[in-house]
Amino acid sequence: MDGKRSGLFIAAACLAALVAAPMARADDLPKLKEKPTYKVGFAQTESNNPWRLAQTQSMKDEAAKRGWQLVYTDANSSAAKQVADVDSMIAQHVDVIFLSPREEKPLIPAVMKAKKAGIPLFLIDRGVDPTLAKAGRDYVSFIGSDFVEEGRRAADWLVKKTGGTAKIIELQGTSGSSPANDRKKGFMEVIAKSPGMQIVASQDGDFTRDKGRQVMETLLQAHPEATAVFAHNDEMALGAITALEAAGRHPGKDITLVSIDGEKDGLQAIIDGKLGATVECNPRFGPGAFEAAADYAAGKKIEPIVVNKDHFYDSSNAAQSLAGSY
Repeated sequence: MDGKRSGLFIAAACLAALVAAPMARADDLPKLKEKPTYKVGFAQTESNNPWRLAQTQSMKDEAAKRGWQLVYTDANSSAAKQVADVDSMIAQHVDVIFLSPREEKPLIPAVMKAKKAGIPLFLIDRGVDPTLAKAGRDYVSFIGSDFVEEGRRAADWLVKKTGGTAKIIELQGTSGSSPANDRKKGFMEVIAKSPGMQIVASQDGDFTRDKGRQVMETLLQAHPEATAVFAHNDEMALGAITALEAAGRHPGKDITLVSIDGEKDGLQAIIDGKLGATVECNPRFGPGAFEAAADYAAGKKIEPIVVNKDHFYDSSNAAQSLAGSY
């Protein structure tokens, strides 16, 4: 074999080795030494709604219960700040990082920096772009709900409730976030099977009540023929109810709403007959997240994706579930 052919052969062999390399190897991940207590970081995305507040409290409560030191940061709805928050945690030499990524792509650098620094990282409640970082290879695990399935469950209920015919306004979550992307995907999968289900308008409401109200006001003016609303979370649905009532509509009567999260105000809206149903997305991550970190330190196998089991609330069970909601 001449030198040129030999070089090509070696290059091809290297490429083949890369392609054949396992996509997720626990050996590639940073280790975590087993010890009585840990210094852990929790990089929260924002604190502008009950879901986030409940999640943060759950993490703080679990840290206190275990006697672990918690380094908590709030990105205030800024992906850039959240990256900087993780940088700060790395500089403080935390043992573990729990990250709720605001958006899928901008938080990739944070994930990779933690891995390079030798700090195990868990994604909780939101994911990152799987083409750029993989669970089990670049970070330990994703712990959270199946957002695609949440969208499917919301759509299934709406199709049945409307008899398969509706003109839908969709209030999307934060653009570029995994729950917004996946909830839309699951919803569209289901309604695509019912030709009478038509989305007449769709816009980002940033998962907040006031933005949901503002967007609903605008979209309703453009589409007064709307007969249904799919909101990616309860906060936007509640904002939409305010806008609808201000416009003289009657939520739960002449327009049907379905959403996701299962917060206390959402359940109350169901009891009041204004919100039709909501798919639970449980925010109480503390016990499961901290247990996963402890198990990882003990050398136990951690699945790359750990899916929470979520409930579904409608008029049949909202009242009895209210006391235990957040």
